[in-house]
Amino acid sequence: MQLSYQPHLSDPAFFPRDLLVSRGPTVLPMMDRRWMTHPSPSSTRSSFGCPRIRCICTTRVHLSEPWGSHPGASAFCGCICPSRWRVHAIPSSTASAHHATPTASLRNRSIESEEGAEDWKRKRNDRSIDRRSKMACNFASAALRRGARRGAARVRCATTSDVAAREASSRVQGDSDARVRFAPSPTGQLHVGGARTALFNWLFARQCGGKFVVRVEDTDAARSTKESEDAMVRDLQWLGLDWDEGPERGGERGPYRQSERKEIYRKYVDELVEQGLAYPCFCTDEELEAMKKEAEDKKLPPVYNGKWANASQEQVEEMMSAGVPYCYRFRVPTDRVVEIDDVVRGKVSWNTNTLGDFVVLRSNGLPVYNFCVAIDDGLMGISHVVRAEEHLPNTLRQVLIYEALGMHPPVFAHVSLILAPDRSKLSKRHGATSVGQFREMGYLPDALVNYLALLGWNDGTEKEIFTLPELVESFSLDRVTKSAAVFDIEKLKWMNGQHLRALPEGTITELIGKDLVAAGIAKDADGQFCRDASLLLQNSCDLVADSREQLQTILQYDFLSTVASEEAAKILEDDFKQVAEAVISAYESKELQAALENGEGGWKSWVKANGKALNRKGKRLFMPLRIALTGCMQGPDVGAQLMLISNAKGAVTDGIEVVDLDERIHILREWTNTA
Repeated sequence: MQLSYQPHLSDPAFFPRDLLVSRGPTVLPMMDRRWMTHPSPSSTRSSFGCPRIRCICTTRVHLSEPWGSHPGASAFCGCICPSRWRVHAIPSSTASAHHATPTASLRNRSIESEEGAEDWKRKRNDRSIDRRSKMACNFASAALRRGARRGAARVRCATTSDVAAREASSRVQGDSDARVRFAPSPTGQLHVGGARTALFNWLFARQCGGKFVVRVEDTDAARSTKESEDAMVRDLQWLGLDWDEGPERGGERGPYRQSERKEIYRKYVDELVEQGLAYPCFCTDEELEAMKKEAEDKKLPPVYNGKWANASQEQVEEMMSAGVPYCYRFRVPTDRVVEIDDVVRGKVSWNTNTLGDFVVLRSNGLPVYNFCVAIDDGLMGISHVVRAEEHLPNTLRQVLIYEALGMHPPVFAHVSLILAPDRSKLSKRHGATSVGQFREMGYLPDALVNYLALLGWNDGTEKEIFTLPELVESFSLDRVTKSAAVFDIEKLKWMNGQHLRALPEGTITELIGKDLVAAGIAKDADGQFCRDASLLLQNSCDLVADSREQLQTILQYDFLSTVASEEAAKILEDDFKQVAEAVISAYESKELQAALENGEGGWKSWVKANGKALNRKGKRLFMPLRIALTGCMQGPDVGAQLMLISNAKGAVTDGIEVVDLDERIHILREWTNTA
């Protein structure tokens, strides 16, 4: 007997969109609010003759209604519980409602073909299979027997290890259905910590083909500004982190600003109140402070004592009629341990007794952060929440809200904080900390992205320089470390230099030329002088802005300060005056000028001939020549510097000091006469 139509729980065509709730890789029906509790596992049969299995857990079970109006699904029924056990049955084209061909799906184990019949019998007796898997085996065997009596024998089940592998891969690697979000508060500049969070989410989404959502958490009306939101959007775009849904892009699950979702939050507060999971609280600030002090005196957690948790309807109405301000609190279950399996930190658990009933809606009508986040993540179908570890304490409240509203919690990954070199939290007192500041300082977006990616993640090799496509290819959450990352500005600067020198020559020339003009040093960014300066400086600059100071050092001649320094003492002791007099002699004979006019080849020939004449080579020759002609002990090629100086006058702006070759020889001659 063949199935003419076999809808699956993940088939959007089978269930109306407004009756679906995402639950990991599946979609579960949310039909009514008939919750049941089953103390032990047992199989039953519905009034339609479909097999139904009860949950092994003692928590609430949500039953769906039959779908008699849907073609081929007149006998659908199911059982769903938070432990993700579910069974459903779909009829064939010829079977009556009382003879449906069973299709069971237990914890994502699909039973749908005949190949695994013997495998099921073997696994049923395998003591290494856990209790839930054995339960699935028993049900599958029963399904086989029933199907065989009806002429259908198409049963197959994925093994426990297969399922575990798929689930683990989906948790860490994601899939095309993965949805992640970056949810900044527009109360200031985009901090590098926030930028890294956005980057990790973006890389995860792009690596698995999922969706990256940007959501603006602007419920703090006093501090949130449009200017900050615009700056955040600008910084993300500059970093190359485009989003699939969010501000300026829209999307099916908007709006994407919390300030525009207030009606949604109020709706879910009302829903919690209707279910008895939230209640109004009329406590004053003084009463709350007294509760806190009492708890501290008893060395107990400072939790709300539940004064209004069991108030009668008459008491509540009396207070409301009197106009007493009130908030709404979530009713936290007692004596329960809530556990998450964090991708980065492993299993993390909390006892609900340490929490107390918390506020979800303030007396001014504004929802609190944790309530908004849980609602938004649930409605927007966020599958993975990747965020900083400072949000870990918020997770308990959010998980409780997810469960209360029948929303499946996402996979959590709490990454370490970014610390300053002194191991304190990175802040403004440590220098630049925002993306906008680094952009203004001349850092390249690719370099900053590269560096931020390595703050808490690596690909398992010694590789440090990555392009954005390489990061997308290599990134995975299982390589994110628990250890706090230290922000090293010198390492970032070095990395920027690596990316700068990897750019096409024309791009570097353009960047340096524009910067020299913007700094008021050069007149024409496209002129020969700027092009020569860019080619000369690009290998020694880590930042484009470094070219300013380096160029001015080249144009000047700080000879007297250099020869008076301790660093130059050994060079002067090695008969430096001999080399200086040789340079002066070559200038007076025009040999030096001729060598420079012949370009790089002429300069090298002159240096080689001068070395032979002085019986010097290597450092004993090059270092004295550098000091004599440039006045410095380090820098770009000496000959290239002198050629650039010869073209400087007229190309630099007024007020920029240029010491040409004539003036340098004059200063050098005066020094040798007194040395």
